[in-house]
Amino acid sequence: MVKDAARPLSGRVCMVTGATAGIGRATAEALARLGANVVAVGRKAEAGERLADRLRKETGNPQIEFLRADLSLQSDVRGLASRFLRRHDRLHVLVNNVGAYFLGRSTTAEGIEVTFALNYWNVFLLTRLLLVPLQAGVPSRIVNVSSDSHRGARLDLAAVERARGGTGLNAYGQSKIALTSFTYELARRLAGSGVTVNAVHPGFVASSMYDEYPLLRWVVAPVVRRVGKPVEAGADTVVYLASSGEVEGVTGQYFVNRAAVRSSPATTDEDAARKLWDMSERMVGQR
Repeated sequence: MVKDAARPLSGRVCMVTGATAGIGRATAEALARLGANVVAVGRKAEAGERLADRLRKETGNPQIEFLRADLSLQSDVRGLASRFLRRHDRLHVLVNNVGAYFLGRSTTAEGIEVTFALNYWNVFLLTRLLLVPLQAGVPSRIVNVSSDSHRGARLDLAAVERARGGTGLNAYGQSKIALTSFTYELARRLAGSGVTVNAVHPGFVASSMYDEYPLLRWVVAPVVRRVGKPVEAGADTVVYLASSGEVEGVTGQYFVNRAAVRSSPATTDEDAARKLWDMSERMVGQR
């Protein structure tokens, strides 16, 4: 089969979580323009359907789907994986982009601390549930959107296991340590399988992440929008890792501005990573 140079991802199935806003939306659009069959995942059905309709019209790519799921809930994650598997037997790219910052401590309807539920536990669960179609689609790629916020945090496994995990920026940083550590551990476990997994720091982006709270929306968000880079620039390295031939076969790395860099020492502790993996399996019931 001769590839269309203008649409190099034609025939490849790419799932993007958190696709209705910010970096996720920019990533979904870029992959659609490259010809991918984009499966956009989001919490708000109306926003998701609008996105899918717009991308079909503006990119000329009819292969755009939307699947609704609240990825803070394990039940929704399992439902999402089930619906995907009814439609597809292969997955070529999984972009785990969904994530959020929460001011205080709260729990999901399932009784799990919300920062870790959304930013880490359920990323672990969704990835595990989709490993079979990812392995069927080799060469395939997993891209985890992390953050340099992990550099100032320390992962307290005991606190996380007690479902505390801290609050605010501390909890966010810990969840990103967990996500980056998981990236490296998964890369080790998938070595030689044809499935690569890398993490990315998108930079300080003018996204809508701070719009959930009135205080942040009126005080922080305007500053973020003024000094942060556009979401398209934030998505650039994510799209690069999802699509470029330059990183074919590259795995277990942390990328900033298209370059592999060292993440914090807390993310490279292999013993801690194995313990986190075991804890994650218990938390999501996925051994």
